[in-house]
Amino acid sequence: MQSYATMAVIAIAIATPPLGYVAFARANNRFRKLVWVTAFLTFDLILFGAFTRLTDSGLGCPDWPGCYGQTDPLSASESIRSAEAALPTGPVTMVKAWIEMLHRYLAMTVGLLTVVLLASSWRRWTRDGDARSKRTAWLTSLIFAIVCFQGALGAWTVTMKLQPLIVTAHLLGAMTLLALLVVLGLREQPASMSESVARLRVAAAIALAALVVQVALGGWVSANYAVLACQDFPRCQGQWVPPGMEFSAGFTLWRDLGQTGFGPDSPAIPFAALTAIHWTHRTFGWLAFAAIGWLVWRARKVKATRALAHAIAALLVAQFVTGVSTVLFQWPLAIAIGHSAGAAALIAALAAVNVRVWKAPRVPAVPIVPTQAHALSASVGSSARLDSRAF
Repeated sequence: MQSYATMAVIAIAIATPPLGYVAFARANNRFRKLVWVTAFLTFDLILFGAFTRLTDSGLGCPDWPGCYGQTDPLSASESIRSAEAALPTGPVTMVKAWIEMLHRYLAMTVGLLTVVLLASSWRRWTRDGDARSKRTAWLTSLIFAIVCFQGALGAWTVTMKLQPLIVTAHLLGAMTLLALLVVLGLREQPASMSESVARLRVAAAIALAALVVQVALGGWVSANYAVLACQDFPRCQGQWVPPGMEFSAGFTLWRDLGQTGFGPDSPAIPFAALTAIHWTHRTFGWLAFAAIGWLVWRARKVKATRALAHAIAALLVAQFVTGVSTVLFQWPLAIAIGHSAGAAALIAALAAVNVRVWKAPRVPAVPIVPTQAHALSASVGSSARLDSRAF
């Protein structure tokens, strides 16, 4: 219990500078600034989570939330050194332990900021009582619930030894949290909307859905260490469709890492299954690229979304380049982290587009007022009389 309290104090200390930055803002701007600060730190948390995963530091501290029951790796140095000596190439080293614990401290900081968001939004609803404050309060409640579930997934990631489904769900939860914070931030930011923007609703929804599926597939590739199952591009193992891919084994969701089932007696997952995982992510990537490209092509024609369209286009190209480079250059750390950063940035950008287009009013039907209806009736009657005279 004492270690939990100490870790909470550490999280409060890390959260103090961003909260101080928010406190110096104008009173009517503090909540919006707090949302964007939390979104920024969530984006950083996603990147640091990718760094933790890519450096095999997810089990740097094999318990949770502390490290061998301690608040920091220094206090647990004896246990860490013993584990490192017993298995020098294993998951536990002093460097990996620090990486994992820093990730946990940052996650706790984001959690603390969401608590402040939740309290602020409900206090504002209690004070103002309007519909907008009510919607904001419930949205922050959803955000807080996701953060709590993320904490549980983080614990299960460690206690269930990097089980692929848990790792992938943890990534998707982080992306969902980032998207909802962007939605909350833009709801707090007044903007004039035109009817023409509403025409992008279908394209924006399809692009976001395609990206979510692609991110899930990418997380599944990373969680199963299938990045290098195809080491060439655009083909995979020299062929467009490698023969013998085992999709059933590759996409069996509930299983241990590197195995087809549970327990030490479960067979190792075959390379053909890893190939199927990688090939599916790569193949669906073309569909996601097309869906997002279609949105960009349409959004750049509308003045209100033109800047966002250009940003999404740049991110899309960068994702393609980093994805291909990750394969061709044998999974370099910096490029792989850049690929994760691009995915998070695309999620945020597409969430922003969807907020813009769904907030926009629909194009109203032009009603016929009574005077117009009378004039139209008179015109039709006059034409009928002229036609009858012609006969």
